[in-house]
Amino acid sequence: MSLNCSSVSSNAAIGLYAFDARGIAKRFRHSAIFGALDALNPGETMRFYNDHDPLPLLAQIASRFGERVTMAYIARGAGEIIIDFRIDH
Repeated sequence: MSLNCSSVSSNAAIGLYAFDARGIAKRFRHSAIFGALDALNPGETMRFYNDHDPLPLLAQIASRFGERVTMAYIARGAGEIIIDFRIDH
């Protein structure tokens, strides 16, 4: 699957917001991601784009947010990771 992430935009009408981690300095990524998740309201989703599978980050999100956040891989290939994080309550 190939996806041009630069053409993806937020669709606030359905509560889907794009977050491209590839454009954020590595030392700030986790803080920026946590801030973005904190800003979501119940029922909203952050579509996360990255160039690698962020397994340590996923563990941190699970620890910090618990059952409030559900996660679903949209794409999981070499160099292309897309994950939807949804705030449930």
